[in-house]
This record gives sequence, C-alpha cells and structure tokens, in this order.
Amino acid sequence: MQARPAAARALACLLRDGASLDNALPKALASVAPGERALVSELCYGTLRWQPRLAALASRLLHRPIRKRDSDVSALLLIGLYQLQQMRIPDHAAVAETVAGAGTLGKRWASGLLNAALRRYLRERETLEDAVDREPAVALAHPGWLLDRLHDAWPGQWQAIAMANNDRAPMALRVNLSHVERDAYQARLHEAGLASTPIPYTDTGLQLTDPCDVERLPGFADGDVSVQDGAAQLAAPLLAPPAGARVLDACAAPGGKSAALLERRPAPGELVAIDRSEARLVRLHETLQRTGCRATVLTADAGTPESWWDGAPFDAVLLDAPCSASGVIRRHPDIKLLRRPDDLPKLAAEQARLLTSLWPLVAPGGSLLYATCSVLPDENDKQISNFLAAHADAQEHEIDAEWGHPCRHGRQILPGEDGMDGFYYARLRHRG
Repeated sequence: MQARPAAARALACLLRDGASLDNALPKALASVAPGERALVSELCYGTLRWQPRLAALASRLLHRPIRKRDSDVSALLLIGLYQLQQMRIPDHAAVAETVAGAGTLGKRWASGLLNAALRRYLRERETLEDAVDREPAVALAHPGWLLDRLHDAWPGQWQAIAMANNDRAPMALRVNLSHVERDAYQARLHEAGLASTPIPYTDTGLQLTDPCDVERLPGFADGDVSVQDGAAQLAAPLLAPPAGARVLDACAAPGGKSAALLERRPAPGELVAIDRSEARLVRLHETLQRTGCRATVLTADAGTPESWWDGAPFDAVLLDAPCSASGVIRRHPDIKLLRRPDDLPKLAAEQARLLTSLWPLVAPGGSLLYATCSVLPDENDKQISNFLAAHADAQEHEIDAEWGHPCRHGRQILPGEDGMDGFYYARLRHRG
C-alpha cells in the first residue's frame, strides 16, 4: 500500500473508533515498503498535531460533512491539507497522490470530492486561513476546553505552551553512567556522525540534533544508552535513594525510570517495579534485559498493596502517576482528540487513590517522589496540597532547582523549556 492511504487508515481508527496512535500506527507501517514508513509516520503525527485547524479548514471546503463510516476519506482530506500547509511536497504531487489514495481505499467516489476541496484550498488559501484563525483554539490547533484550562493554569505562558505542543519533540538520550561517562559517549556519537548537545540540569542527558533509528546509536543493544526525555531523567536524582535502599517504582512501565534508578551509583539494594498492564510490562522486561538491570517485576495495581506487598517498607517510592499527559502532547498529538474534559476528575481521583494507598508503604524517614507529565494544577500542585492536608505524617521536601517553575508545592516544567517535555515533580518525606 502507498503511504497516504496507509496513514489515512491509521487516522481513521482514531477518528472513528478512538484508538490511540500507538495502537493504530504499527499496522499502517507494516502495510507499506520500508522506504515509505517515515512518510507514513510524518503524515500521521503531523496531521494529528494540526488536526483542530485542519478540521476547521476542511469543514469550510465541504458542502456537507463526510459520514463517520467514511472516516478514512475524512483522514485523506486532512492529510492532503497537512501536506499543502506544512510539508515541502510540491502542491500538484500532494493533491494527485492524496486523490489517488481514495481509489486504493476502495472509495473511488471520493476522488472528485478530494480533488475539488484541495484545489479550492489552493485557490482561496489566504481567505480560508484568515477566517478560521479568528478563533484562538483553531489558530493554535487545540481543543477549546484544553486551551481554556491552559489559560487558567498559566495565564502568562498558555500561548507558548500551545505553540510548544505543536512542535516536533527532539530525540533525547540517557547515558548509562554505570557503563560510560556522558562526554565519552557523546564522542562516540560524533564518531558515528550523530551531533548532540548535553541536556541542561542532567548528568546523563544528550539531545540529538537530528533524530535517528536506535540501531544507529552506539552501544544501544548493550545498554550503554536509552531514549528518554530530559525531564523524565530528573526523576532518579530527585528520588536519590541511598546505597542499598529498598525502592518501589509504582506504575513503572515501560521501564525507563526503573532502569535509570538501577543505573545510578550508588545503586539501590532492591527495586520492585509494578504495573497493572501486563502488555506494557513486556517493554519493561525488554528494557531491563537490554540495560543489564535486575528488578522484581509484578503485574499489580499499585493502589491495592494488600494484593502484592510483602509488608517490608520501602525507603524510596516513585509514583509516576497516570495523568492527562497534557505536558507531552508534542510526542503524543492524538491526546488532542482522545482526551476529554470529564477525564480530569477521574484522573485526579485515581492519583489521590494511589498516593493514599502507597504512603503507608514508605518507611519512617523515607521519601516519595510524585511525578506527572501534566501541566494542569488539579493533577499536580492541588493534588499534593490536598494530600499534605490529609496526612500529618507527611511533609514536603522542597526541590531547590534552577529548572522549571516553583509551585506552592513542587516544581513544574512547561513543554519546550530547555528542550524538555512538560513535567511536574513533588517530593514528600515521611516524618516517622
């Protein structure tokens, strides 16, 4: 199959069924020749990144909405508009290949519709874009409800957050310091023709100038390096378990933070990694095997410790809680389509449940690091404020750092700052 119809089928799974791109994209990539896979990925990620704006333009180009059962045709139209707006493909080629995709999908009847809509866009581009961009949510390519939340939470930065969400995320690496020093590994990258720069505030992070397949990374198969955003790399040094400590990584899959904790020196004595998704734990096992790290891995719900905890307290607990993922939209642009405003109270309730259930597992004098990849206060600062008010034996261990923004409790990194994803951290200490 050609790239455009393959991408349209993947996007139709989101538009019609609410599937995530992580689930829909692999099948699309498998359906095309290896040389077409990069284009399929670009069409899917790019179209989703700008979907709210592309959809507003599409609605002005159509006499009537396309039926839901023909979501692949809707996706083709969005893909065509994305190429004309954001890619360097010649206009005539973008239109011709997109129109031809309708036939490949068995929707030849849509060829004329797509051709007319895309050619009208080329004729009236400036007028159409001026019209739709009068609405800030359309101009910034975000759902209106989410843009309102960003405005309320970050009145001075909401537009910068939205624009950062629409950027391509850089490829960041975490060097395994138990194998090699960062400067030495950067030199190996240079020898391999891969330019990089150190990620600020980390001693393990390197950001590639241009992304590449992991197979090109020197020593990747031997665990010398892993792919991990710079903000996520802050978790291990913030928790900083002492030598020989018993550590819990709750909600641990896919395993990047578990491996980072185990790669640190001094190393913890034992790490227990749990996640309730057996499918996601497959990746955790792969990460541990590749990096040569050892952990006790359990398929379990962190919020019901009575079903898995052996009663021995933990010196340090990492809770990377399920959240809206509003800080990583640039990596997962399908969040714009899949997330709903009524998800937020449910997520906040789950975060509170996990915090409350895990706190008794922390040893007196021990610590818990709460983390999310959200930028919304209900999941972050307010969550910690509520927890501290309800637990007299908990006190905040303030994070003294130059990165991010201080909140009433914890610190917040906003998307794109120092090249990092949006992340929140708060550190708690058990009074004992």
